[in-house]
Amino acid sequence: MAFQSGGQRPAPRSVPVRSEAQAYLQDYAALLEAVSFPSFVVDHSWDVVLSNSAFTALFRHLGPHPTAMPDDNFLRFVLFHPEAATVLGPDHETRWCLPMLAQFADALDRCGPDHALQALRRDIAQDPIMDAAYRQGVPHWLRVAGARAAVSDGAVRPLVHPDPRRGVTDCRVVEETPQTLRDLGYTRITLVPRAARRTDTPARGPRRVRRSAGHLRVVPAPEA
Repeated sequence: MAFQSGGQRPAPRSVPVRSEAQAYLQDYAALLEAVSFPSFVVDHSWDVVLSNSAFTALFRHLGPHPTAMPDDNFLRFVLFHPEAATVLGPDHETRWCLPMLAQFADALDRCGPDHALQALRRDIAQDPIMDAAYRQGVPHWLRVAGARAAVSDGAVRPLVHPDPRRGVTDCRVVEETPQTLRDLGYTRITLVPRAARRTDTPARGPRRVRRSAGHLRVVPAPEA
């Protein structure tokens, strides 16, 4: 069983839906809480609508951030939280940031002038590292890795789990969205951790890995 933080089950975020849909979300929150793996529900702009205690426990060591906490907007967390690598692994730029930026680019193409997505695009444009990754890194990465690499469901991505029985590992990203959630514009994502990787060094507590001020490795450095 994955590490759990315990405590009261979080209530679903207030959303502008019919009363019967809100009741469905409340019951779905109870279902999420029964899952031992980190599981959460996002809307089209990656705002987190529901999450379980295992999800909260996964990020419990993070420092505060005004706009990029994982239980507020998961995409903002992946791109902008300076300690994201403490949970998503030191190579999260390639294995988390680029796939999600590719998904974001696709959503922006499909949804057009959506206010939430446009706000995300403005924030990306104001971050030199992520803007270069979006404009240069994503097209290059897709040419090399193929469009399938941007699909979340089934992807295996790095994870640093607070449970010492798992520690530095990988997780399988599973999207399993029932029709009612899909009709509301939501997607359910579950991170299924694998067994801990074998290592010759003893396990330690979470390491404060902050994003550097340079550029993503997949984006070529500008020529002098």
